[in-house]
Amino acid sequence: MKILKPLKAVDRLERLESLDPATGVLQRAVHRVLAARGAADVLHGVPLGHPAHPFLVQLPTGAFAAAVLLDAVPGAERAAKTLLAAGLVAVPPAVATGLADWSAGHPQQLRVGLIHAGGNTLATSCFALSLAARIRNTGTGRAWALAGLAFMGAAGFLGGHLSFRLASGANHVEALPHLVPAGWNHLALLEQIPEGRLEGRMLGRVPLLVWRQGQGASVISGECPHLSGPLQEGTVHGRGAEACVRCPWHGSEFSLSTGAVVHGPATAPAAAFETRVADGMLQVRLPGAG
Repeated sequence: MKILKPLKAVDRLERLESLDPATGVLQRAVHRVLAARGAADVLHGVPLGHPAHPFLVQLPTGAFAAAVLLDAVPGAERAAKTLLAAGLVAVPPAVATGLADWSAGHPQQLRVGLIHAGGNTLATSCFALSLAARIRNTGTGRAWALAGLAFMGAAGFLGGHLSFRLASGANHVEALPHLVPAGWNHLALLEQIPEGRLEGRMLGRVPLLVWRQGQGASVISGECPHLSGPLQEGTVHGRGAEACVRCPWHGSEFSLSTGAVVHGPATAPAAAFETRVADGMLQVRLPGAG
């Protein structure tokens, strides 16, 4: 089956390095604004355990699309105005969460995301002009709304590419439960695990992160759920039960004892394994895996 031309164009867009200076400037600006990690975590959706941007875009998208549909209904002009106004009010939260997630992406995601944001900016501008035209009764409101719908559709296509082709916002360790054998698995002799240092180990094809504490150890998935960063190359913060590992790629932090997200941009936790030591051998299993 041939690849559709729009998808080929987006594939080329991923490799368009000439966009990198612009993405770099915007990325640094977003990082400065999000210097407070608490605010950044809220925008990423850490308290929800799920990215906030995908569902926040539903209100402006739905409102704008419904306004265009109502333009075909006689006597629905007032309702269309209300929907356009509601959509414009709902845009800032969607933009804020989208920029936060975008700023923690790989170069390919940043390039496509920049054009995605540009398309949505054009769409929003068209819908704002449509509302203004309707208020002034200039007769161009419907035309501006149709233009906005076209830009919104193109931007939505790029948003889908970001989510499903480039896996932006996806949990990158979702497949782990399907790859780890059920039951207890031998990982390593406990004496071979250095204490007070992050240790990467493989369980078959699955990378794990081991944090030894005396005669026991905590084990979580070795890849960051955000974008598969190597957690064994990260840094440890805190002590005892409060110890967490910071991903070297985008700064997500996870509890070393539970795998819970301490700070984003990751929203999905690192998988935490049950552990035991039998005859000096550190054994691990996923909870509920038998």
